[in-house]
This record gives sequence, C-alpha cells and structure tokens, in this order.
Amino acid sequence: MQFLIIAYDYDDAFERRMEAREQHVINTKKMMENGNIVSAGALIEDDKMVGSSLFVDFATDEELDLWLEDEPYVTNRVWNMDEIQIVPVKLLPKN
Repeated sequence: MQFLIIAYDYDDAFERRMEAREQHVINTKKMMENGNIVSAGALIEDDKMVGSSLFVDFATDEELDLWLEDEPYVTNRVWNMDEIQIVPVKLLPKN
C-alpha cells in the first residue's frame, strides 16, 4: 500500500528537528534501501524546514502505524501529528 505523507512541524520544533535529524536521516536511508520509503524531502517555507513529505510503501496499515510510532520526528515531537496527512496513492512503477 502506497501513501503520500505530508507532515508539518510544530511551530516551535526547529531545535527538536535539528536534534533528531541525524537519526531520522539514518532511518530514512535504511528504509529507502528496503523499499518502504520511495522518496522523502523537507518542506521549505521562507528558506526554513517546516515539515516533511514522503512517499512510502508498506504491506499493511499496521506496518505504516508501527513505523510512525518509532519515527524520530514523531517521538521527538517534531511532526505535529494533529496536522499530518496520510493520502493513499498509486505511484508509477520505476521500470
């Protein structure tokens, strides 16, 4: 199941984002290698990171939920979970 994740940060999350960023990037790269994250990037406003967008692919909704529970930007209160958007999508195959 493929999804577009749009996750805006809490207004006061910049310092927490910077503290959690290294672990977030490490985890994201691993998940890109195993195919769970297809693409990811920061949302930018006024030259400042204010959130994230990701295309993800998980076998079940439960796997998606488990990933979100352990995602460093969630556990460190960077992403505002009240404003996160999870949109089912169908991505064009790479080949």
